[in-house]
Amino acid sequence: MIVLGLNAYHADSSAAIFVNGELLVATEEERFRRVKHWAGFPTKAIQFCLKEAGCTLDQVEAIAIGRDPSAKRDRKARFVIKQPRAAWSMWSQRSANKDDIEKLHERFEEVEPGVDTEMVRSKIQFIEHHRAHLASAFFSSPFEEAAVLSIDGSGDFTTTMLARGKGPDLDVLESEDFPNSVGLFYTAFTQYLGFPHFGDEYKVMGLAPYGDPKYVEQVATFLPINEKGTYHFPIQDYRLDGGVVSYPNHLPTVAPLFGKRFEQVFGPQRQKGEELKQYHMDLAASVQCHCEQVIFHILRRLHTLTGLDRVCIAGGVAQNSVANGKITRNTPFKEVYIPSAGHDAGISMGSAQYHLHANLGQTRVETLRRAHTGCRFTNEEVESFLQSENVAYTRYASDDELYDVVSDALVDGKVIGWFNGRAEFGPRALGGRSIIADPSRPDAKDLLNSKIKRRESFRPFAPSILSEHVSDWFELDEPVPFMEKVFPIKKERQAQIPAVTHVDGSGRLQSVYKDVTPRYHALISAFHAKSGVPVLLNTSFNENEPIVNAPEHAYACYARTSMDLLVMENCVVRRD
Repeated sequence: MIVLGLNAYHADSSAAIFVNGELLVATEEERFRRVKHWAGFPTKAIQFCLKEAGCTLDQVEAIAIGRDPSAKRDRKARFVIKQPRAAWSMWSQRSANKDDIEKLHERFEEVEPGVDTEMVRSKIQFIEHHRAHLASAFFSSPFEEAAVLSIDGSGDFTTTMLARGKGPDLDVLESEDFPNSVGLFYTAFTQYLGFPHFGDEYKVMGLAPYGDPKYVEQVATFLPINEKGTYHFPIQDYRLDGGVVSYPNHLPTVAPLFGKRFEQVFGPQRQKGEELKQYHMDLAASVQCHCEQVIFHILRRLHTLTGLDRVCIAGGVAQNSVANGKITRNTPFKEVYIPSAGHDAGISMGSAQYHLHANLGQTRVETLRRAHTGCRFTNEEVESFLQSENVAYTRYASDDELYDVVSDALVDGKVIGWFNGRAEFGPRALGGRSIIADPSRPDAKDLLNSKIKRRESFRPFAPSILSEHVSDWFELDEPVPFMEKVFPIKKERQAQIPAVTHVDGSGRLQSVYKDVTPRYHALISAFHAKSGVPVLLNTSFNENEPIVNAPEHAYACYARTSMDLLVMENCVVRRD
């Protein structure tokens, strides 16, 4: 059985394909279009999935899309009556999108010219947004039974959904309706702090450790916690009359969300590009602190409802890696699983999984431990590209020789573009499309920020660490395969890896397993043998663009930045 999953006409458009219940490949459309968070119909991602599966659309059993226009119609109607101005703006934004969804089957003509679009229509299954999130977390996890949480800005009129998963079943226990949203709360403060673009919330998370949470009491009034394990969204403090997210030219654009009381309480909004002051850092710390408390509050409620010690989490708010790293210390849950694409790109994977398991009752397959489900290229394809561009390179016949050469360069202080195997699915580079460096270099962070990444100096870089050494370097030793949690680095180790130690002594780690990413593990092991450090600085292979996907993207990024080496499979390009 072949099932195709889609996230279409929504931020981070993507496609995933399952064959006999197992994920074959999954990827975001942005990787092909080279436009961040691209939000249209994922034509190229679908074509990639079909090609990798070796099938045509008539061989696909079902096409699951992670949205359900019919979800919560009665509650939507009540919202229209209570909040007509906000509802009108949202309806205006969604009206064009409604036509896109109704004519979704027609777009498959672009995927496979001449296809019977009515045949395609008969295969489409609409899966509620948050149920797809829940499925992407639970059905990918190693747990036979677990509590499950989906939490984000909003989707299909839901903002938070609590469930219990067991075997192939997902039982929804409770949900919160729009606009009662942790995601909108965090986005409104992100905008107020001068970061206006879709997806900028991680900047507030990175800025927070530079401040003290002095204003938690005031911040909490914008999302008060209720005793019953829920929270309240005081809609009068926010602006929803401009809608929330629109998609001009398939680019997600967030309308201004913070209301007048933000400036009454905290003073004038910080303008984009304005100097960051300690006040802004303290406010960011306060927002992050309260967001964590709300998340823990919801999770305690979920634990009370389920009595289970394992939890799976997805949704945009599940990208808050700082909060994720504190869950086992602040809630009764003892184990946490978050998929590599916990954000909206994972909707494609989750919608297919929901149809396979919850709808069809198909038995679950093995845990999804790998995020490398995107494009890959052979050495011959890499060489063909480099030769077509007249680029000098060396191809190493032996992997061991390659690791020796690259680890020598790392020890020598070189910054390297590492392009290996399949691209990752999700927002994190995990050794497939990474820029890597020696984490012991005190100047590495500034060098990367100024000459390659060209981003805000307060944002940290991540440590990729051999899984067998995590307990020697971090205060906690939990599985973190997808760089989805931040843990404290042991105090005695922080000075040894300054380039990946954030200002508060933490690191957003990736635990690297030999059986999951053998080549990346081997490279770090070679570096460890020479340096005594089982860690590499790892950041995404890009420069203010989507993560590189193909050799031409990797070489273009290398050529316009100050990387010293470009490694694509076993081919090495040197700056000299």
